[in-house]
Amino acid sequence: MGKTPNYFIVEAGALPEVFLKVAQAKQMLETGEATTVNLATRQVGISRSAFYKYKDAVRPFNDMLHGRIVTFQIMLKDEPGVLSSVLNIFAQTGGNILTINQTIPTGGCAAVTIGAETSALAVSMEELLARALKVEGVLRCEILAG
Repeated sequence: MGKTPNYFIVEAGALPEVFLKVAQAKQMLETGEATTVNLATRQVGISRSAFYKYKDAVRPFNDMLHGRIVTFQIMLKDEPGVLSSVLNIFAQTGGNILTINQTIPTGGCAAVTIGAETSALAVSMEELLARALKVEGVLRCEILAG
């Protein structure tokens, strides 16, 4: 019977350099900067054996939400163009909208739930939320699930 893994969130500066280089090589493979493991490991300066030893154990924190379907809940003022502005932010940052559900506005506000594929985001999840919150008429923006 396998041992259940334990996970830690550790500041990158406290990690051994090999872990950071494995993460860098994985990113190069994902983005197409390197087409093979051999090329990626040579470019970052680690052995292929080190890459294969740690590749499944090392993952940047933002990868926990990256490449998945994420559900956002946004509270909007009932004003023309607010939802459109929020959707434009998703489009500009590479978020792929899968679903949109909006409640009927009450008290001048409407709750909107957006399901989005986030694998192609050009910005961090935190940056996406920050940009959405800057839209005039957005009262709240948070991640419900993902």
